[in-house]
Amino acid sequence: MDKADPSHHAQALAEASAASMLSRDSATAAMGMALAAVRPGYARMTMAVRPDMLNGHQSCHGGFIFALADSAFAFACNSYNMNTVGAACTIDYLAPAYQGDVLAAEAVEQSLAGKSGIYDVKVSNQDGRAIALFRGKSIRVAGSVIPENN
Repeated sequence: MDKADPSHHAQALAEASAASMLSRDSATAAMGMALAAVRPGYARMTMAVRPDMLNGHQSCHGGFIFALADSAFAFACNSYNMNTVGAACTIDYLAPAYQGDVLAAEAVEQSLAGKSGIYDVKVSNQDGRAIALFRGKSIRVAGSVIPENN
């Protein structure tokens, strides 16, 4: 890929923005999430369901599934190196996840206009079974993801 190619620059910026965010994201690290892929307007994160993530039904607590989807959403909408936060989000739980499952949340930009964006996130287990569907609405705020002194 030619370094003068705008798509190369956009990809490099998405990766640098993600690395900057990951270096400061204690919550994502504490839940054992990993960033599997990032590109402009897209992120894929994974998380193994641990025993301490189980609810009283011995399935993964919905809050952890939500957190995984929310983190993928955050990395996707911050991939342009512009500080962006969630303005609203919803989730529909489709199936349970269990201890030992490895969940993947794939966030895809659906719309980006002005300071607002809409992202859909599908959470699936290691077998490809849909666990949840999440929609996040983002709003750009002041500043950049990568600190200015870098």
